Order: sequence, then C-alpha cells, then structure tokens
Amino acid sequence: MDERSERFLIERSLPGQRLDKVLAARYPAASRGTVQRLIEEGHILVNGRTAKPTHAPRAGEEITVNWPAPRPATAQAEAIPLEILLEDEDLLVLNKATGMVVHPAAGNEEHTLVNALLHHCQGRLSGIGGVARPGIVHRLDKETSGCLIVAKNDASHLALSAQFAERSTEKSYVAILCGQLPRDSGRQGEGREALTHYQVRERLLHSTLVDARLHTGRTHQIRVHFQHIGFPVAGDTTYGPNETKLLEERTGYHAPRVLLHAHKLAFVHPRTGDKQTVTAPWPADFQEAIDRLRPPE
Repeated sequence: MDERSERFLIERSLPGQRLDKVLAARYPAASRGTVQRLIEEGHILVNGRTAKPTHAPRAGEEITVNWPAPRPATAQAEAIPLEILLEDEDLLVLNKATGMVVHPAAGNEEHTLVNALLHHCQGRLSGIGGVARPGIVHRLDKETSGCLIVAKNDASHLALSAQFAERSTEKSYVAILCGQLPRDSGRQGEGREALTHYQVRERLLHSTLVDARLHTGRTHQIRVHFQHIGFPVAGDTTYGPNETKLLEERTGYHAPRVLLHAHKLAFVHPRTGDKQTVTAPWPADFQEAIDRLRPPE
C-alpha cells in the first residue's frame, strides 16, 4: 500500500489550538503522539512547508497530510469470534463485546479486536491507523459494548474519519445510571465542544435506563457528564464508585462492568453516499441488569 495524501483548508483561525490537537481530532484513529511524529518527520505540511506541532492554524491555511505507507503489522491474527452487523468491501460494523480491548498496547498485545480483525479480514484493512491498530476509525472503552466501525481501505478510513471529525455521524448509547434522574430529558455540556443529550427510557430500582446521544466524542464523555450531574453510570468504579456501591447495597445487584452500550451508529457510506444506520443488540449482561433492577409488578 503506497503513501496517501489528503489536503484541506482551515476555515477559521484557531489561536487557542495546536496543530497536533486539531489533526488528532480530525483523525480519531491516529493518536496525538502519532500525529506529532508525522509532523516532526515532515509528513504534515502547512502551505507546503513543515511546521511545528505547536503551530496555531489560521484561516486559509492549506494542510497537507501525507500518510506514510504502513509498516507490516506486528499484531498476530487470532481466530476470535466477532458479531458482524454490516460488512462490504469497504468497511464493517461490529458489535464489540464487553471486555475486549480495541488495539494492542504494551502488556496487552494479544486477544484484542485488532488481532481478531487481522484474522477476519485476512490483512485487508486500512493502514492509516498505524501498525498497532489497522482499520480502527474510532474507539470504545474496554468495558463498553456495541457499534464500532472498521475501515478496510485508506479511502474509506479518510472519509469516515472526516465524518467523525465534522460530527456528522450519529452516535446513540444506552446506559444504566445510579439513582433516579429528576428530569425525563436534558443535556450536558456547553456549545459544540462536549455535548450529550439524554432521554429516560425506563425508571428502575434506584437507577435509571437512559438513551444518550453524543454530539461530540470526547474521552469518557458520557461517563463524565453523568457523574457531573450526580448520576454516574452503574458499575463505573472510576467516575462513580460510591454510587455504584450504594446501588448494590440498596438492590443486591452487583454491576459487573460499566453498564454502557453503543446502541446505534449512523453514517454516510464512503463509496455509495447512502446513509447507513446500524443497531447493536444489547449484550446478555446488560439485559440481565435491566431484569434484575426492574421493579416487581
């Protein structure tokens, strides 16, 4: 696979933003460290010239991204079962199992989604994500289940990454929250930087089942937002350990993980231009939580 280039214009000046941060947001599959390395190695140009990662993009500047040809993957293919929801020659959408790490990392180089994809796709994955995470366009936490899209070629990867950066994808989650939300609907966050809309789906024992729609994609955004209003996601020992413990004491139900599921993903197909909407069925442990927490009739 040869080097691939992409150009785009900065529409408005971003004096408070660094070039590496802007590009990391535009290409969610590439870590900020990867972007910094590409800038420092001269693969990313501003108006045809090399720049520093700290450069503040200005309106009218042309950014050129030269994605180097990927090195051979170091991760090994593994025959791990995958629940495929949609697949064609350009992409696939799968229902990621809870507990599955998306890409290899130090100390966790086996049994990841990338290992499974290398086997399933027999190497036909985009290389833009780098050798550690071929094909990966966006992320889900280890404990979060649900819809995750994977690109099989670089053209699809670039087009899908642009949709995530432009926030034109639609990402809907379901979550079980500790406590009873006082309002049936609402939103968290200000402006477009980090915004989550929620709607109560069902009121459970000392907990609430909600639909949550992400308008942005900040790290742990849903978990942080619900913690902020005092109703963290059940099972979240990072953002809601005390509330999770109290829920168990009140109901006798022990949440085995963060009870968050990426229920629906809508995007424009990079080749056909058709809108695709994919829904991931709830996993067994999520349904069991609802059954255990549902009030008796």
